[in-house]
Amino acid sequence: MLKAENVTKTYNAGKKLALENFSIDVPEASIYGLLGPNGAGKTTFIRIINQITQADSGEVYINNQKLNPEHIKQIGYMPEERGLYKNMSVGDQILYFGELKGMSKSDALSQAKYWFEQLQIDQWWKKKLSELSKGMAQKIQFVVTVLHRPKLLILDEPFSGFDPVNANLIKDQILKLKNNGTTIILSTHRMESVEEMCDYVALIDNAKKVLDGKVFDVREKFKKNIFGITLAEVNEEKFELFKNQFQINDYSTENQLVSFNLKNDNDQNLLLNELMKIGKIRSFDEKIPSMNEVFINAVQQ
Repeated sequence: MLKAENVTKTYNAGKKLALENFSIDVPEASIYGLLGPNGAGKTTFIRIINQITQADSGEVYINNQKLNPEHIKQIGYMPEERGLYKNMSVGDQILYFGELKGMSKSDALSQAKYWFEQLQIDQWWKKKLSELSKGMAQKIQFVVTVLHRPKLLILDEPFSGFDPVNANLIKDQILKLKNNGTTIILSTHRMESVEEMCDYVALIDNAKKVLDGKVFDVREKFKKNIFGITLAEVNEEKFELFKNQFQINDYSTENQLVSFNLKNDNDQNLLLNELMKIGKIRSFDEKIPSMNEVFINAVQQ
C-alpha cells in the first residue's frame, strides 16, 4: 500500500538531519507500527506522506504510484496535536472536514451517523468542542479522521487522553477498519498497543531505521534463550546437582513448587529430559522480550 525508498530530509539548510535513507514497505490491510524516541524522525516521515513537507531525496509510493496531490483524499491523518475548532459545533466541524475531503453533504451526514452510533456520541452533534472533555474531543477527532473512508489511515498517539474503556472502544474500531481493508500506520509510545494490534513495526532512532519486520520476528530477534521453569515433587538431591551444573542462584519455593529462570543455548529437548529427572514439570516457557524491552535494547545498542 505504501512504500518509502531512501527518504532523506534535513532542516536548517542541511544542518539538522531528520531522516536518512529511510525505507519501509507497508502491506495493504495491515497495521504498521512506527516507533522511535522523541525527535527520532517519525513525525517528519508522517508529514512527508501527508505532503505537508517534501523529502530532499528518495521516493514515496502509494499503490505503486509516486506520491502526488491526488493521494490526499485517500489518506486520513490524526495528529498527536489535535486540530479542531473549539468554538464550532461538533456537527458543523464534521460536515466541514468531510467536504474538505471531497465528500457530499449527504455522504458526510450518513458516515457521521454511523460513527456517532459506533462511538456512542449521538447527543454531541450540536455541542461546541469547548464543552467536551479531552477524551470526548478525541472521539470527534477520530471521526473526522475516518469519515471519508481513507484507504491509508495514519494515527499519531490515538489513545492519548482516553480512559481504559474508551481506549478499548477505539482499539476495536481500528481493528475493524483493518479487517475491512484499511491500511493503518500507528505511531505510539504505548508498547502494549503495538503488541496487541500491529502486524509489522519499524523503529527509527537518530533519523535512521534501526530495525523493521513482523512484530513476532522482531521480538524473536531479541530473545536471549531464557526459560521460566516450575517443578513439582522435586528430588532435592538431584535438584542440588542440577543447580550447580546450570549455575542457578535464584529460585523460589511456594506451595511445594520450585520456580526459576534458566539461560540455555542447547537443545531444549535435552533440557526437558534433565528436568524430568528432578521432578514433574508444571510449566516451561521461553521468555520472549516485550516490545518495550525490544525498544529500549534497540535504542541503547
